[in-house]
Amino acid sequence: MQRPVSSLSLSPSVKVKLLSAGFQFTTDLLHLKPLQLSREAGLSQQEALEVLQTVRREEGGGDEATASGGGGGGGGGGGGGAVSLTALDLLQKEEELRSIVTFSSQLDAALGGGFPVGKTTEICGAPGVGKTQLCLQLAVDVQVPQCFGGIGGQAVFIDTEGSFMIQRAVDIATAAVRHCSLLAEDTEQRDAMATFSIETILSNMFLVRCHDYIELLAEIYLLPEFLSQHPRVRLVVIDSVAFPFRQHFDELSQRTRLLNGLAQQLITIATSHDIAVVMTNQMTTRVQGSQSQLVPALGESWGHAPTIRLLLRWAGARRLATIFKSPGHTDATVQYQITADGFRDAEQSELPQSKRPRTYADQSTASERDGSS
Repeated sequence: MQRPVSSLSLSPSVKVKLLSAGFQFTTDLLHLKPLQLSREAGLSQQEALEVLQTVRREEGGGDEATASGGGGGGGGGGGGGAVSLTALDLLQKEEELRSIVTFSSQLDAALGGGFPVGKTTEICGAPGVGKTQLCLQLAVDVQVPQCFGGIGGQAVFIDTEGSFMIQRAVDIATAAVRHCSLLAEDTEQRDAMATFSIETILSNMFLVRCHDYIELLAEIYLLPEFLSQHPRVRLVVIDSVAFPFRQHFDELSQRTRLLNGLAQQLITIATSHDIAVVMTNQMTTRVQGSQSQLVPALGESWGHAPTIRLLLRWAGARRLATIFKSPGHTDATVQYQITADGFRDAEQSELPQSKRPRTYADQSTASERDGSS
């Protein structure tokens, strides 16, 4: 099993330098010389030597620790030390996990109940189409009490673009509280409304502002410790993952290596902490011959990272949401709108859920428009 560099007994500044240079796991360091590591990670030779000594020392006992830890629950641990998981166990676990609703009944139905906990989902789209609005909606909706069909969790919102608007969060929270108060019928639901208020919703949103990819990587690799201290967190939002990685890179190979490590870390966070990880991605222009089309940024290799990819786009004056990558759902398109209350169904959807080909061809009409991104 690969061990992340962030788990080593090193100073935070050294960890950040290693992560920003693309060294995500101890196996990336095992065959390096101190001078080589010093040059690639920007460390002093003394720091590089201490890093390699720490890696070899802690890796040397890693297998024993894993093997001894893996057999703690029962006898006959054997020599593997790995914990087995059957397909039935996985099915039962996923059935226990709930989804985060969006307050758009059509999109929730297309996603099988909402944004799934324990998986990574990417929201792609042009500026102004509603990506941040949907993220704010999810950060509120993850807190809906269980007696109303929600999760009753907390949210971490990582803002890389400076697009988090507190007033919009207040508006969406106000609408959610009003909606649930109208639905309250029994004693349990009325009691839950005593703690489901605008103030508690805002206090359960943990905000992080990251100004570049180094700060983002550091935050993500330190996130597991925060999640261990806040076990009610069920949603992590990164708005957006593309912005910090679309600048400051002379070598695309370094960016690809950093993005691959980031993707692995996010998947680990989602599965090990039972959290829905939601990322937004920008669009870029791909030129093929004499034609051009808008496609999600960060390249094709990044496209394999999220479990689900959701495309928000304009079609004339209508806003459409298309599921164009998901192992558990058919490709579907629904219409939605952004209202004062948040992300909602369109009043009269002219385009019901339908099977669609996996293509970006009709994105050429997407452009910046009035609205929230």
